[in-house]
Amino acid sequence: MTHAFHPRRGERITAATRKKTWGDDRIMYYDARGQLVSVLTSWTSLHELDSFMAASAGRSWLRVDDLLRLSALIAALKVRDEEGGVK
Repeated sequence: MTHAFHPRRGERITAATRKKTWGDDRIMYYDARGQLVSVLTSWTSLHELDSFMAASAGRSWLRVDDLLRLSALIAALKVRDEEGGVK
């Protein structure tokens, strides 16, 4: 697992299969409980480096679009919390 925000970052998984699901390229693997789960291929080392990652050569872990998505997620969670969402 290579995604910077994934709690299992650095963990090795054994792919059971790879396919397009929900419009995304995904890796399916069996977790510790034996359940088949999936992650985006882009979150693993099986994904080809995009031009940004190749050009940054490890100097930057995050792409601008990843940071924008993270920012939007944090903003949405703040709004939900302010509106009395999850307690």
